[in-house]
Amino acid sequence: MTDTVFELRRYTLKPGARETLIAVFDTHLVETQEAAGMSVICQFRDPAAPDQFVWFRGFADQAARTRALPAFYGGPVWAQHGPAANETMLEWHDVLMLKPAAPGSGFEMNGLERLPSGTADLEDGHPYLVAIHHLAPATPDDKASLAADVIADAVRAAGCNIVASLISDRSENGFARLPVREGECVVVTLTRPTAPQAIPALEAALREMAVGTGREPDIARLIPTARSLLR
Repeated sequence: MTDTVFELRRYTLKPGARETLIAVFDTHLVETQEAAGMSVICQFRDPAAPDQFVWFRGFADQAARTRALPAFYGGPVWAQHGPAANETMLEWHDVLMLKPAAPGSGFEMNGLERLPSGTADLEDGHPYLVAIHHLAPATPDDKASLAADVIADAVRAAGCNIVASLISDRSENGFARLPVREGECVVVTLTRPTAPQAIPALEAALREMAVGTGREPDIARLIPTARSLLR
């Protein structure tokens, strides 16, 4: 089943703690989350922000999310390894709940294979770029989808590939223990530039997009960890 609900989770970590969190996450918290009914899609380092850990996960729908999260966070794996993960974090509630901007614009994971636990990281792995464009909070979904189309066209014009084009899912959060950012409307675009040389032009194009409130978009270059499904 294709996922229709996603979370973009951005953690601010204690100085020097990122590699500790990645070791715990990639070793203990990937397959175990998936066994509870969610998809761990990709997890990243941000080279420009050494105390940031960024990742996406997906759910078949809101009902599946409401089932999967308490099953995992109330279960034995999180009881065993959650304290070590939490110990690395300063902020863990920067979370956007998202949905595809259009049919088929979510993550395509068919045919992807995760590398085994213990695989060494490549420090010069292929970069991804994530952009968060901020729309007026009351923007209806159809207008947000149109903004996502405009952004996607700019990405393609820069010769880069779109991995996912997402907009805010403003459904009620079915697991209040893990808060999400509410009262916002965003477009999130994850791209995989064809080459590192394409990144500056792509960043410039994304910053110039005349969508939303005029607030500067949040743009980050990201490098997948060894066990990210997208890499």
